[in-house]
Amino acid sequence: MKIGFDAKRAFHNFRGLGNYSRDLIASLSRYHTQNSYYLFTPEFDDPRAIHWLDQYDNLNIVKPSDFWSKKFPAAWRSFKVADEAKKLEIDIFHGLSHELPNGIEKTGIKSVVTIHDLLFMRFPENFKWLDRQVYLRKIKYATEVADVVLAICEQTKSDLINYLGCDPNKIKVVYQTCNPRFYSPIPVEKQVATVERYGVNDKFILYVGAIEPNKNVLTLVKAYADIKKSINHKLVIIGNGGSYKKEIESYIHSKGLEDRIMILSNVTNDDLPAFYQRSDLFVFPSFFEGFGIPIIEALFSKTPVITSKGSVFPEAGGPNTIYIDPKDKHEMSEQIINVLTNSDLAFEMVEEGRNFVEKFHRRKTAQNLIDLYSSM
Repeated sequence: MKIGFDAKRAFHNFRGLGNYSRDLIASLSRYHTQNSYYLFTPEFDDPRAIHWLDQYDNLNIVKPSDFWSKKFPAAWRSFKVADEAKKLEIDIFHGLSHELPNGIEKTGIKSVVTIHDLLFMRFPENFKWLDRQVYLRKIKYATEVADVVLAICEQTKSDLINYLGCDPNKIKVVYQTCNPRFYSPIPVEKQVATVERYGVNDKFILYVGAIEPNKNVLTLVKAYADIKKSINHKLVIIGNGGSYKKEIESYIHSKGLEDRIMILSNVTNDDLPAFYQRSDLFVFPSFFEGFGIPIIEALFSKTPVITSKGSVFPEAGGPNTIYIDPKDKHEMSEQIINVLTNSDLAFEMVEEGRNFVEKFHRRKTAQNLIDLYSSM
């Protein structure tokens, strides 16, 4: 098969959507070399994107070639990619993040669009009005013309039906994976050396993710503040943020917790597995996620996980993760102490969690995707 991807985010985004694109493409490239893969993307010069691409020799890059397409790459993606895909005789075109190029339905090319979440509809207060209109227009068009709408979890499938009235018969759930750097154990001495480079010298509880209101990190900080005298662990928060991050920093300062809580915004992707494996507990108290990749990163790293009840979290965390009400800091505090003081419980969470998360190994998720393409 010749498979084309809207791969802009693989080369221009280095957070969730970009990670999804890169991990999906890399998995197919490694395990299903019988196909040809075409990545449609505007020009890129980020060293991280170039380094990633250099690892694979069976990916074909398709970039804007004429003057106007180079000058207006967004217009190229929207209005010219479908024709270029047809000229290349692409069999299947996959929009990896909520979009398909205009006119794809007229080319005879089978199309798939991945929908990660509908957060802009669930929490409109967190998005600008104009952004919501743009997202809605793009997603409605893509889900209407696509042959298959790929939801990354059952929760997203349910939201597509309830919020957009999407035909349930055209929605397929194919779980995503995480980067394989999280699959393998790191020697303890290397773990220690890595985290110490960032100033982490003690036992710690870990959070990884964006620092924004939906992630609910402030409640975690408050829960930690209530139990700081009962545990010997620091709290390490890895992520970036804006005004919400400043609000958290202000709270930490007001409680005199600067020596107990660290916010690190410069941890590289290569160093992140050491933090997961070195931590004694991963807490992810988000209100809502499209999937929750940090949860499976922690489970692959053999770290016990506490996360939120409901939504997608049980799909990602499995039966041996602990689920709490994310608004209840007292329940959060109690469960943190419970895991840190009960070694038998922590061991069971680690072992059973690692067994559960194997279903998200990229070999399996890649096979699920190829099965979907083949069925089309």
